[in-house]
Amino acid sequence: MPIKIAVLMESRPGEKRVALVPAVAEKLSKLGCSVSMLSGAGLASKLPDNAYNGVEIAGTEQHLLADADIVLAVQAPKASEIALLKPASILLSFIYPHKEPELTRLLCEKNITCFAMEQVPRISRAQAMDALSSQAALAGYYAALMGATTLSRILPMMTTAVGSIRPARCLVMGLGVAGLQALATARRLGAITEGYDVRPETKEQAESLGAKFVDTGVDARGEGGYARELTAQEKDKIASVVTRHIQQADIVITTAAIPGRPSPKLISKPQVDGMKLGAVIIDLAAEGGGNCEYSIPGETVTQGQVTIAAPLNVPSMLAEHASELYAKNLLNLLQLFVVDGAINLNWADEVLAKTVLTHNGEIKPEAVKTALAKH
Repeated sequence: MPIKIAVLMESRPGEKRVALVPAVAEKLSKLGCSVSMLSGAGLASKLPDNAYNGVEIAGTEQHLLADADIVLAVQAPKASEIALLKPASILLSFIYPHKEPELTRLLCEKNITCFAMEQVPRISRAQAMDALSSQAALAGYYAALMGATTLSRILPMMTTAVGSIRPARCLVMGLGVAGLQALATARRLGAITEGYDVRPETKEQAESLGAKFVDTGVDARGEGGYARELTAQEKDKIASVVTRHIQQADIVITTAAIPGRPSPKLISKPQVDGMKLGAVIIDLAAEGGGNCEYSIPGETVTQGQVTIAAPLNVPSMLAEHASELYAKNLLNLLQLFVVDGAINLNWADEVLAKTVLTHNGEIKPEAVKTALAKH
């Protein structure tokens, strides 16, 4: 019997992505899997049912999930969907257990093996499975476009019959995948670009994209590719340097997000109050509360003459390519344990061991287990 893979329809407000695209469906078939999905699951990504050749289209969740061995989703499924899963089946999706403690416990109760896509380790071997990075690249690109279209002036230098227009200045704060893509895109649009990060090793990356690096003299390298918490003295030292660059910028894009934790505040209210007239802030860390003290997640607000946009789920705004990249991330992860038409979970594999959230009725990561014990 082939392995049965089911693809859920996303139900969360504003979520347009889908966990499977036609090209990946064909590759799953070659792995010895039969694939089914709920009717209309791809429509928000402009993928009608008839685009999926060889995929069974199910009319109800019950029919879809009753005998599924593996279930694919973008966002965490609803409790009602998890209740339909058979014991010992496998789920691949974003979960964020700190935000979904009850759902995580339900996965244990149902004996579901869940691989949480936000937990894919930041190691070279896992790059092709790193969904956070693939989605962040798109978000960074789109942030630069949002800044350009929100700003009431152009980005490139332009010479006209009545004189020259000077190029806009764009500062990107947080030089991870999203930040570097934002820098590259703003540069392509003609802006003068600057990049800032508390991790000094990002200086070379920023400069390779034609940006000037804002050096504060503070090294805040942490574990897992993320920055560590800063001391009060370090924050003051950074603020004294960064404030000038924030207040010279026409566009500031902030990208400092840590999965499962509140976003650090990079821009204070006094810093915003001193910004140029008509300046724009694009805050990509809204899911964690935002990097700017004026940010309201999911809203665009005006403070004085400064516009602060804090959009939620930016990758979903580019649903077609976001779905394509995410589906490929899932495929690469599946190929670690779907071999010769059979499921073989090798827990000696670092990627599987670090990505698994629940298995055999247990929460596997100690940090998650400890955090949920407090709820």
